Amino acid sequence: MKTEERRRKGPRQNTDPLALSINFIEHLKYTLAVSPETAEDQERYKALVLTIRDHLIERWLKTQEVHLRDKVKTVYYFSFEFLMGRAIGNNVLNMGFEKNIKEALVELGFSWEELKELEVDAALGNGGLGRLAACFMDSLSTLEIPAMGYGLRYEYGLFRQKIEDGYQVEYADDWLQNGNPWEIPRYDIPVKVRFGGKVVKDHKGRSKWKEFQEILAIPYDMPVVGYGGNTVNTLRLWKAESLDKFDYNRFNRGDYYSSVESEGRAAALTKVLYPNDSFYHGQELRFRQQYFFVSASLQDVLRRFERLGLPYDQFPDKAAMQLNDTHPTMAIPELMRLLIDEKGLEWQKAWDITVNSFGFTNHTLMGEALETWPLSMVESLLPRHLEIIYGINHHFLQRVSANYPGDFGKLNRMSLIQESDPKRIRMAHMAIVGSHSTNGVAELHSELVKTRLVPDFYHMFPERFSNKTNGVTQRRWLLKANPPLSSLITEAIGDGWITDLSQLERLKPLADDAVFREKFGKVKQDAKVALTDYIMRTQGIRLNPESVFDVQVKRIHEYKRQLLNILHIIILYNRVRQGQKMEPHTFLIGGKAAPGYEMAKTIIKLATSVGAVIDGDPDTRNLLKLHFLPDYRVSMAEWIFPASDISEQISTAGTEASGTGNMKFLLNGALTIGTLDGANIEIAEEVGKENIYIFGKTAQEIEASRQGYYPEGIYLENQEIRDALNLLFGNHFNISEPGIFDSLRQVLLVNDHYRHLLDLPSYSEVHTRMRNDYADRKLWNKKAILNIGSAGKFSSDRTIMEYARDVWDVTPHPVNGRIED
Repeated sequence: MKTEERRRKGPRQNTDPLALSINFIEHLKYTLAVSPETAEDQERYKALVLTIRDHLIERWLKTQEVHLRDKVKTVYYFSFEFLMGRAIGNNVLNMGFEKNIKEALVELGFSWEELKELEVDAALGNGGLGRLAACFMDSLSTLEIPAMGYGLRYEYGLFRQKIEDGYQVEYADDWLQNGNPWEIPRYDIPVKVRFGGKVVKDHKGRSKWKEFQEILAIPYDMPVVGYGGNTVNTLRLWKAESLDKFDYNRFNRGDYYSSVESEGRAAALTKVLYPNDSFYHGQELRFRQQYFFVSASLQDVLRRFERLGLPYDQFPDKAAMQLNDTHPTMAIPELMRLLIDEKGLEWQKAWDITVNSFGFTNHTLMGEALETWPLSMVESLLPRHLEIIYGINHHFLQRVSANYPGDFGKLNRMSLIQESDPKRIRMAHMAIVGSHSTNGVAELHSELVKTRLVPDFYHMFPERFSNKTNGVTQRRWLLKANPPLSSLITEAIGDGWITDLSQLERLKPLADDAVFREKFGKVKQDAKVALTDYIMRTQGIRLNPESVFDVQVKRIHEYKRQLLNILHIIILYNRVRQGQKMEPHTFLIGGKAAPGYEMAKTIIKLATSVGAVIDGDPDTRNLLKLHFLPDYRVSMAEWIFPASDISEQISTAGTEASGTGNMKFLLNGALTIGTLDGANIEIAEEVGKENIYIFGKTAQEIEASRQGYYPEGIYLENQEIRDALNLLFGNHFNISEPGIFDSLRQVLLVNDHYRHLLDLPSYSEVHTRMRNDYADRKLWNKKAILNIGSAGKFSSDRTIMEYARDVWDVTPHPVNGRIED
């Protein structure tokens, strides 16, 4: 753009360093009321965010204007979690003016690196489910697909994890303590969400929901900009508030605490992600959260649709709504209620609209994760919805009965109502019945959904089932997280990979190029030094960057088998004590255990205890290191993935839906050790069996072992395993706290549901082969480069395009009139 034209633009539309500097100073003075000289770090950070947000808003408004004008079909992504991570670096990178913002701050005497580190991680998610949703939002915007994400604005998120005396301790994660300058509250478009009451019939026999209580849902919007800065979609998060925040009469009577009681009850809905559901009130709060979220979101979707001035027959042509796992499943009866009770549609017409509008993504094969809710709870909180669910089930079972006459077992298995004591409503069943599409998230997972999880539904609706292998956004997990590697790749093959990850294929010939291998090796080593410095700075622990960095970071759960990793580390500990030589090896484990999950917390304690004993032993401390990374989160992950040599993906085959951490490690040149589970299978197909370390039983073999597996026999027959477990159960790692690991005896030697001991010999053997390969650094770097070159399939851009084509029936809609930088 010509200089004069640029000058005519206001500073909020111009991204040259001078304009950015002016905008920054103006926000300090006129928005925050401080001078540049007296501003504190938090005020400078906020001014920086507001400066960046101004440029986002220009593009955001243009996106909304074009989408409304052209009456586009929009994807509405319903997710209980959005693990977005820090936004500042990602937004500047996607808009393309990181260099200019750095220059502007330098001119003002400030540091971009220091100011951006002041941003806290948005505590809106826990693990892979929420991070997948964040990657999908990035891809939707980059691909210019009209979309909105819907979720909850958790005030405290999950929790902040500290390790005290080796134990996980949970603290409130007050991420909003200093506000969130990225968000914009929309007080002008609140909605009301109902709970309780009763259902009565009017004179025509129609159901009416009466005597309910209402809670206000306030939307808070965050912009999600795609790479190139053209399309800016919206993440809309709901905050719960009471309609009657303050009872003046109670206050005047001296009942001060009760005067604000209703506000406290309402606000609890959006206080914490995943309240402890090991007791009834926690379960009820979680169910309330889920309904509050979907009711507010659907009312908003209908409001947006009505702006188009179209009949409801066309609703599925303008709205594609995706349920990210079972948490939003109450959206199905809620949409039916809104269409029938509020919009006056007949049952069949409302049902056709509902089924044609919803898609459902299943994320688990674990029985305990397939949500069911007590029928009595639903009846108490949502009496009209229970009536609708009964109606859905009645119509559905009539169809099942017609298709399979006399098969009462199938009727019982497929019913939305579980005939247990007490009766429960099956959310996964309702999600499948109430949507036109059900997909798994990896080829194996999707196959097991059809054959093991819900085979009756697959046989009845085979056309509804498909696979959509997960992916990750390369903008966050390579371009932003690993600038040195990104620069090396761009130097070698150009920057097309940023929006077309398949172009990484062009790196493969360079695996045989000695110069490129050497450059890659230096990038990896520098990343390890950077992680070492980060951990020293934040945790006070000194790692050896010359050692192998062997990493397992994910939610702590028995099926993910952090326990298998630790058992193998104990075997290595014994080997070193017996004089066996090995290259220095650093094991890093990180992740959070659900507050009510005692076994997961025990595993964390075991990791810290084993690490402490290894550190305290002069024979082992220089060769082995096990460190538990407290409070694992997205911003920490951005240090970890670039520095990792080995990616631990060791879940019991047939339990992990997909995994996305495996893809992030792959993208950054870590080699995978893993089972044939989830997306590991597809990674192995892409990289070749010689460039991945596969071990353990297959899903079919694990299933077959359910009959006649005897873990104590492995303990008795395998000397190394017996020695390791004898140390574990002999209080060697907990001499001052005897007995704290006794519960692991039942887990490992009696039940061993996740087949730790069955896979441990194979795991140990392949680890030895992997360490031998690492000793030949040229060979290792070649394998690592080939892994990166094989990562193209695992972009969330590819996943989103498959959803768009096969499930949502949407196409990219470029936003014309892009603002030139």
